[in-house]
Amino acid sequence: MPTTIVVGAQWGDEGKGKITDILAENADVVVRYQGGNNAGHTVVIGDEEFKLHLIPSGILHPNCTCIMADGTVIDPQVLAQEITGLQQRGYACENLRISCNAHVIMPYHRLLDGLAEEARGKGSIGTTRRGIGPAYTDKTARMPCPVRFADLSDAQRLQDIIADQLAQKNVILQALYNHLALDPEEVFQQVWPSAQMVGKYATDTRKIIQESTQRGRRIVFEGAQGTFLDLDYGTYPFVTSSHPVAGGACLGTGIGPTAIDEVTLVCKAYTTRVGAGILPTEAADDAADQLRDRGQEYGTTTGRPRRCGWLDGVVLRSAALVNGATSVAMTKLDVLDTLATIPVCVGYEIEGVLLDRVPAWADDLHKVRPVYEELPGWQQSLEEMREWAQLPPAAQAYVEKIAELTGVPVTMISVGPRREQTIFGE
Repeated sequence: MPTTIVVGAQWGDEGKGKITDILAENADVVVRYQGGNNAGHTVVIGDEEFKLHLIPSGILHPNCTCIMADGTVIDPQVLAQEITGLQQRGYACENLRISCNAHVIMPYHRLLDGLAEEARGKGSIGTTRRGIGPAYTDKTARMPCPVRFADLSDAQRLQDIIADQLAQKNVILQALYNHLALDPEEVFQQVWPSAQMVGKYATDTRKIIQESTQRGRRIVFEGAQGTFLDLDYGTYPFVTSSHPVAGGACLGTGIGPTAIDEVTLVCKAYTTRVGAGILPTEAADDAADQLRDRGQEYGTTTGRPRRCGWLDGVVLRSAALVNGATSVAMTKLDVLDTLATIPVCVGYEIEGVLLDRVPAWADDLHKVRPVYEELPGWQQSLEEMREWAQLPPAAQAYVEKIAELTGVPVTMISVGPRREQTIFGE
């Protein structure tokens, strides 16, 4: 495991936090390479549950260096709260490093995000209203220069940037949304206490990562969201504003693709999605409710109930190809324990043509008819099983179907939220 990317195969919420936490036990460095606090990773250790929104899951391993890299966007107020919460639970966060180049989510980004969603009305794209999109927009627009993480340590520089930003943002707030202008000093005072606390973590993370790869240290790159929320490869426009796919690890950290050894694709044993956008295998109400209740499918960040559906093999196959997956980690197999039969989508039919991968034009997804194969259920609890041989034949067949659909071996199987509820390999 010299360098491994952990990437979601679906629409996020696949259980990447648990998989990253397990891999981090034997890792020297864990790197979050994109996204912000619009994502949430849940890790269960014994009877304790940790909900992380910004900090990599590896933070729970004190000997592991945890990095938030260039490609992330960071809300200093949320970060300060997360660090304080971890410190109160005995995790000092002394192993945390944050890129000086990471862009910062400011209060006006959150405000603009919410106003834009409200203005879209029925056309809302379902953002978390955390300011992620507006922060990435400022990053690509470049002028006036937005706040970056290193700026949080310099009060005068931070004040100057806020003033420059609001000279533009206030025009938008007033003219487009009929909202009161924001006062630069008030915004500064809102952010400065958190900035003073978190600014000390700023460093050249690019150098740490590059030197770690050269020394052969074990590195886990942790993606947020999932493949089909990627800005380019997702179900546009119902996507995030960054690149969760494996290639995003190179873009967001400063290493080249030849430095990557393995890509672990994380998928649930079924499919979920939060917010708007197509979900081809969405289950009928009763079945969706059963999956949601057994899987506790509510957003870590927003608390919103997730839409639930059957396993989509077309999505998994496409994700394996886009990410160059070398292995699959499947989570929540135990959620299916009570079902007598389990539908699995093995193809899409569109206008009489059978597709084995997601069409490039996202609008075509509204025309597809999922083609299902019914697999037998096992109707017994998997929660105490720790070895492949202990799994009932029907559960083994289900896992093997996923390997067949993706063309990639399934090397980890999660049968519960705790670390030890994991089966490795066959």
